[in-house]
Amino acid sequence: MNKPKNHPLLEYLAFLKEQPKGFIYLDKQSENKITQEPKEDNTDKNLALDKLKQNFQNCTNCPLSTMGRTQVVFWDGTPYTPLMFIGEGPGRDEDTQGLPFVGRAGQLLNKIIQAMGLERQKVFISNVVKCRPPNNRTPLPNESDICKKLLLLKEIEIIKPKIICILGSTALTALLGPEAKISKMRGIFTTFNNIPVMPTYHPAYLLRNPDEKKNVWEDMKKVIEKLKELGAL
Repeated sequence: MNKPKNHPLLEYLAFLKEQPKGFIYLDKQSENKITQEPKEDNTDKNLALDKLKQNFQNCTNCPLSTMGRTQVVFWDGTPYTPLMFIGEGPGRDEDTQGLPFVGRAGQLLNKIIQAMGLERQKVFISNVVKCRPPNNRTPLPNESDICKKLLLLKEIEIIKPKIICILGSTALTALLGPEAKISKMRGIFTTFNNIPVMPTYHPAYLLRNPDEKKNVWEDMKKVIEKLKELGAL
């Protein structure tokens, strides 16, 4: 006696049950291909950032940890973004509130982001160092290097931004080396780990030199065009 065949629907359901999570079935119009397609998961990025933050919540790896900081100031925004801003380090307001770029320079950065047609919470904002240097001085090279290796480079690896916008000379030299000069490289795309990088002036510099705002806006227009070119905007 011949064994009865399973109903096609039952066979299909059994097939689905055996497939790994995330597989995609394409019908005849897609040449009957069955494939497993990777999907970028915002939750995974958030979990990775949360773990990074937990590991360094009470960081004591560089001298800044003993120079009067109130707290470690991490990042702000979303990891699911094509655009990452990197500044120098937290100031007094940032040290108090625990967020980067919330003082006067931060308010100016918010206006720049809005002028680009974006929102602060739709980009990723960070700094080279996460602890406030005493009297808001420039971070020393060893301080920048330690924090860059422990945190910043890992942030970039997690975010995988399409473009990095470098704000000021400290961030520029931290990523591209001591020979990189903001006066020569501002407004010119370069690369870091194959990621397009736009160096421009720090918002704090613009507060002291408001005539330079027009140059920064020209830089931001280049960033917008590059994002469109990359299909990220």
